[in-house]
This record gives sequence, C-alpha cells and structure tokens, in this order.
Amino acid sequence: MARTNRASVAWVIKLLAVKPGDRVLEIGFGPGVGLELLVREAPRAKFSAVDVSEEMFRQATARNRAAIDDGQVELRLGSAEHLPFLDGAFDKAFSVNSLQVWTDPAAGLREVRRVLRDGGTIAFGFTRHSGQPKDGLIERFEKAGFADVRIVDGDDCFCVLAMKGGKS
Repeated sequence: MARTNRASVAWVIKLLAVKPGDRVLEIGFGPGVGLELLVREAPRAKFSAVDVSEEMFRQATARNRAAIDDGQVELRLGSAEHLPFLDGAFDKAFSVNSLQVWTDPAAGLREVRRVLRDGGTIAFGFTRHSGQPKDGLIERFEKAGFADVRIVDGDDCFCVLAMKGGKS
C-alpha cells in the first residue's frame, strides 16, 4: 500500500493545495504515506489523522515519529462515522481509497463536513483498483451537504473535490 498508492496520494495532496497554517485531516491514513508527504510539502501546517486499524496506526506512527514528536502530526484510532474532533476544527480534509470501505459512507461524509470549517475543502481520491465507481459520487457528496462538487481525473486515479458551504 505504501508503494503502490504513493503517486496517487501525492497527486491528491497537490489538488488539496495545503498552505502554511492550514489544519488538515486525513481519514484512513493507512501506513502514513500521505502524512509523510504532507509534512515535507507543508512544514508549517498541522495534520491530524484517523484510521480504524491498529496495524496501520503502528506503521504510520513509525513512519512519522519525528513529526508526531514535534507536534505537527496527531494520529488517532477511530472511524469516519465518529470523528473524534471538534466542529469546524479543520481547513481541509482528504482521503485516498477509504470511502468505499466505510461502514456508513453517508454518516462518514456528514462527520467530515461537521469537522470542516465553513469554506473548508475536501479531496477524496480513488485509484483505478479501488473498486469505487464514479457514478453517483457527486450526488453522494452533495447529499452530505458539500458544494461545488466535481470529479478530476488523473493518470491512475480520480478525485472528488468539494467544499463546505454554509449551514444545511
């Protein structure tokens, strides 16, 4: 996973356009490659991440030990459906190859929206081997309350980009 998804994760992160001072959430961090790339790309931003797997938690912790020790990265065990963060805590959120394995994708997307600030952006990437079809994704994100939802195609993956609009 760390090697095979690395280019797709890097592409999704580029689309997210993280800036200094941004607070960014990754849902389903896996072995921590996205966090590792983010720390290099945006050393003055803060990153939190959640994953259900204790094994992925161990791998991501080992891979990102220095950034965790410096307080730039925070890892938590948990699910997308019950994010352990305050309302409006993040400027941006992303995920790669995660949505399709969530227990309740609709509830998870509502939770992501809850923890984003108004105007916050999301980037959800899917590799061609993820099993996630494009059909219905725009509607799924709109139903969860996201605005300006669009799909961007990459070489080996695609990404849903959207933002949190006003109250719904």
